[in-house]
Amino acid sequence: MKKVLAFLMAVAMVFGTAACASPAGNETAGNGTTNTTTTPETGEGDAAPADVDSPVAGKKVAYIMQMAPSDIFQMWSEYAKKTAEGLGMQYDVFFCDGSDTKWQDTVSQCAASGYDGLLLSHGGQNYAYTFLTDLLKDYPELKIVTFDTPFKDSNGEVQTIDGVTQFFQQDAQFAELLLDYVCNELYPDKVAAGEPVNILKVWVGPNFNSPFDRRQVGYEKYENDGLIKTVETIGPSDYNNAEASMTDVTTSTLAKYDEGEIDAIWCCYDLYASGVYTALTQGNYDIPMVTVDICNADIDKMAQEGSPWKACATTNWYYNGEFGMRVLALEMADEYDKIIDPMTGEASNWLELPTNVVTQDMVAGGGINVTNLDTVAGENYSDRSYMPTTDWMAELLGD
Repeated sequence: MKKVLAFLMAVAMVFGTAACASPAGNETAGNGTTNTTTTPETGEGDAAPADVDSPVAGKKVAYIMQMAPSDIFQMWSEYAKKTAEGLGMQYDVFFCDGSDTKWQDTVSQCAASGYDGLLLSHGGQNYAYTFLTDLLKDYPELKIVTFDTPFKDSNGEVQTIDGVTQFFQQDAQFAELLLDYVCNELYPDKVAAGEPVNILKVWVGPNFNSPFDRRQVGYEKYENDGLIKTVETIGPSDYNNAEASMTDVTTSTLAKYDEGEIDAIWCCYDLYASGVYTALTQGNYDIPMVTVDICNADIDKMAQEGSPWKACATTNWYYNGEFGMRVLALEMADEYDKIIDPMTGEASNWLELPTNVVTQDMVAGGGINVTNLDTVAGENYSDRSYMPTTDWMAELLGD
């Protein structure tokens, strides 16, 4: 009776709020294709052939993203869909425009309407653990995989949920690869002389954002080893207008320092970095900058002649979507022992994706965007050796 009532309430909510499908409906992916989106109740997506020889054939799965559609998340969805349909499953996608309430409502609606598996992205660490724990009490057969969704209880303690696999980008490695680039590519002579590279650090924390905290771990390693020295740490003054406020904050900060006192600027997030870039170009500062994350606008800024934007650290967003859907399929097939952490090579419910650095030299020729980044980003960016798989999956997907 409880599930029936939940389903009826979910149906009522859809007609009252138009659900999450409306803002994502017919969203165009980065490569020009169109993702089919639905309401959770209809489940009318691109159904896979019913005769696929797969233990998950006929299962219904959804990717539910807390944020609005963007290039990288459309890339994610494109390959998640391709993987799901290659395994014989029906795939739907829902974007929730940055609303935690809409994200939770959509997850609840999908659970009530009979989805077998949910690939959930960017749930908040202040509610995800309690929300999903309660959800699985009502729907114990539902399989869930989460991306960038930390689990913390009401006391702020890190938790796990039985049967739920969490995966993340290797955030500490983001910081390390960027600082390795700064030290060894931009300032090798200074490092060879035993002098630290002076860094203006763009970061917010601790406990502001879980990925930022993990990136701090990699940053601290270079600080502790004496390879870098943090001149000052800055962040947005207005989080509702982060890019513009970062321009203002960076402009006022740079005015306090003489030429040569700041060797490079390290940014924890590319939205903040865009504001830094504006401050540097408007002020004609000759200070190189690097950042975590990438989008088409970042690539365009890096490719500009004389640009201070020297590098971005990123994962392969096509592969991120495929990876998540493979993990979800293995959960539904009850092959948890095949869910392998790429960083350790061991079975785990906590997984981290390997990262790469995209440099200015790679994109300077023009014509590069996030969808064709693999043509210039090197072998590591296109490496698929860490994809979780098993015999039936390898046969169906052509591993």
